[in-house]
Amino acid sequence: MLEQVIFFPIIMAFLISVLLSPVFIPFLRRLKFGQSIREEGPKSHQKKSGTPTMGGIIFLFSIVITTIVMTGKFSEPTVKTYLLLLVTLGFGLLGFLDDFIKVVMKRNLGLTSRQKLLGQIIISVIFYLVYKQMNFSTEINIPFTDSSIDLGWFFVLFIIFWLVGFSNAVNLTDGLDGLVSGTAAIAFGAFAVLAWSQSQMEIAIFSVAVVGAVLGFLVFNAHPAKVFMGDTGSLALGGAIATIAILTKLELLLIIIGGVFVIETLSVILQVASFKTTGKRIFRMSPLHHHYELIGWSEWRVVVTFWSVGLILAILGIYIEVWL
Repeated sequence: MLEQVIFFPIIMAFLISVLLSPVFIPFLRRLKFGQSIREEGPKSHQKKSGTPTMGGIIFLFSIVITTIVMTGKFSEPTVKTYLLLLVTLGFGLLGFLDDFIKVVMKRNLGLTSRQKLLGQIIISVIFYLVYKQMNFSTEINIPFTDSSIDLGWFFVLFIIFWLVGFSNAVNLTDGLDGLVSGTAAIAFGAFAVLAWSQSQMEIAIFSVAVVGAVLGFLVFNAHPAKVFMGDTGSLALGGAIATIAILTKLELLLIIIGGVFVIETLSVILQVASFKTTGKRIFRMSPLHHHYELIGWSEWRVVVTFWSVGLILAILGIYIEVWL
């Protein structure tokens, strides 16, 4: 049973992404949905200008189809299944609007920060209202202990912070070919293991579907990328992994398993804080992956290093939850 739950969804999702990409990428090119590269970014990235973006649509389609089909085969769709799809598609739609404004309406910054934040908050509140209606736990488990904290009505604030925070964290990490695709596959794989250990099959199936979908996408997103996922993909993945952490009651463990996303975000916060208070920069450029590019690392070396860190952190997270 376990082998089937893992094998079938990951293969199905992988094949959908791999087979859909060669059809969808030329379609994006014909629509001229090409990525605009920021002038203040690394100069080596200017050659990527025009590469099709919004590729997140490819693996989102794969995730939804695989989740629906495989959940029906191995389990039963539950409220948790629908919550996962709600947040994933909700944040994906928000990212799509952002990408659309950038590439079609030629507004390089896309949605304003307030518009994006408002959209993220609305989706998070809808998630909370359904979550609360089902009387799911508002407790947060403390890693390394048997203790938990019941946030009660403050749990809505936590949900907003967690969904908004991690969707933006994954979005910040999406700056190099294949970086988010690989780190996301690793992190979702870890949560698939943990969801299965809790006998939450619907969450395990969804997590494995994400792994297969993004690995299929990675075939075309690895350096040199033929397509970018855009905010359509990165916001959806960030919202999805935060939702999984909440539904499995492993919220704080996400800080470890999604450590690469956390580190990337912290590098931006530290850079801004340092420059505003001292006028000096800690890194040559933030997020952190750009710093390593500017000190001479190849893009592929940066990506593989970050994947490796992500794998170590994912294994550590599983070890903490399962064996400690």
